[in-house]
Amino acid sequence: MPASEHLEERILVLAPQGRDASVIVNVIDRDGLSCQQVETFDALCKAVTKGAAAALITEEALSGADTGPWRAWLAAQEPWSDFPLVILLAKKIDQNDARLKATLAPLGNVILLERPLSAETLRSAALSALRARRRQYQARTVLMERQKVSEELVALNATLEERVQLRTRALAQANDRLTAEIIERENAQRAMMQYQKMESLGRLTGGVAHDFNNILSVIQNNMELLQLLSTDEKVRHRAEIAKAACGRGARLTAQLLAFARNQRLDMKPVRLESLFDDVAQLVKPLLGPDVELVLDVSPEADSVLADTTQLEMALVNLIINARDALATHGRILVKARQAQAPAALPAPPYICIAVSDNGSGMSQEVSAKVFEPFFTTKGPGKGTGLGLSQVYGMAQQSGGMARVESAPGEGTTVEIWLQAARAGDRLGATGAAADSPVTRATVLVVEDDDAVRASVADALNAFGYDVIQSSNGEEALLILAQRRPDILVTDYLMPGITGADLARAETGILPGLPVIVATGYADMEAVEHAVGDGVVLRKPFHIEELNVAIKRALSAAPAGPVPR
Repeated sequence: MPASEHLEERILVLAPQGRDASVIVNVIDRDGLSCQQVETFDALCKAVTKGAAAALITEEALSGADTGPWRAWLAAQEPWSDFPLVILLAKKIDQNDARLKATLAPLGNVILLERPLSAETLRSAALSALRARRRQYQARTVLMERQKVSEELVALNATLEERVQLRTRALAQANDRLTAEIIERENAQRAMMQYQKMESLGRLTGGVAHDFNNILSVIQNNMELLQLLSTDEKVRHRAEIAKAACGRGARLTAQLLAFARNQRLDMKPVRLESLFDDVAQLVKPLLGPDVELVLDVSPEADSVLADTTQLEMALVNLIINARDALATHGRILVKARQAQAPAALPAPPYICIAVSDNGSGMSQEVSAKVFEPFFTTKGPGKGTGLGLSQVYGMAQQSGGMARVESAPGEGTTVEIWLQAARAGDRLGATGAAADSPVTRATVLVVEDDDAVRASVADALNAFGYDVIQSSNGEEALLILAQRRPDILVTDYLMPGITGADLARAETGILPGLPVIVATGYADMEAVEHAVGDGVVLRKPFHIEELNVAIKRALSAAPAGPVPR
């Protein structure tokens, strides 16, 4: 790479306090970017005149600095240039402060980031600024080529007008191609920004779900213990109310996760009448008094085979989309019926769930794209473009399909076709283990949250088990090396040794020891992959579910003492 091009690719870093500059350079260098540290604002101005892709400075570097040379350089930029300047603000700085705005306004294309920030955010900002500068370089190349072509046309015009006309047509075609490429690049960039936003939301909600599910576990377990041990009907009734609230909290957590990441479907029979009632409670506060919501479940459309949470979120998405399609008032009909399945689906009986509105409708061209990821008819910032693609993916993964019917001025109907649940599906593989007699067994409970661990231990004691408690994986390994519990119940996400690590380690100490992993972590597929043959319970779980899981694991374990 020529020296001039190398200078144009570098990122200048100005952070005068402490080791900030070296830390920033080390972070950016990990992506193989060209990065150079400067000591003063004057040095930054001199360096940028020789060539740079972007500059990253801390707020304190502006204190007392003479910005005159910088403003002069900005004013002298060529038309294609809009130099990106990333400024790291101190924590709790008001970005709307008038004095701050007055200081930053003359500095040009400024990007503000508030400290403290993660290394990933810093790298992302640096890469974003570099990409923006590279697009400016591309624009410069295009402008230079156009200027060159213009000069050639002037020269040719003096000699041969026909050749000028041919060249003009070629330029028009090139310009059309360039415009199309720019539009395609902008669309791809917007889609990538939406994807990154959803990925960030997924990381955030993963941690929130884990902690929130732990809290729900404590409340739910204690309420179930109250119901199990108390003879006071008033107390038992209050505990039932609290349990129902825990169930709603667990559903809300699962709904939040459904927006952020793909989850493995928990396929089971879902009663549509109950599901419609739950959905109505969720969406009615969002519809307002001018929108009528009508629910209609045909008698033959009793249950479908689906993931309850995913189907509930699909219906919420469709109803909200229908509301947005209405001008000010209107009617939304949610109907379930058993009907002849489309030819694209195999033979089993299917139920069609249709969400219809009497709104503005869509053209055939728009209708053909509604299930595409990131496609939305809403304005900027008003929709992710993922709602209908989630509906489509859920239906496909459930063994069904989704389709849309719409016409301008005639409203829209979105149909979800799912397999009808059969009587055998409702029976499941429950019953025997739950009704089997309680055998005296020792359970090692490993959980870093004290409240969760105590509530699980109390529940197991109430069921007649002997309980050994451990607050972390390291302590649990020491216990396993000295004692022989009949079964291990462990949390998945713990500091140090995780539940999956503990399950793998105990096979070398006590081969064949049954393992149950309880988790409130977001990505259940990743958990089950890490745990392997162990049983996985999603928090918050009912204490009876834990009792049944322990009985099944013990009944499936080899008879006799656990070998060492």
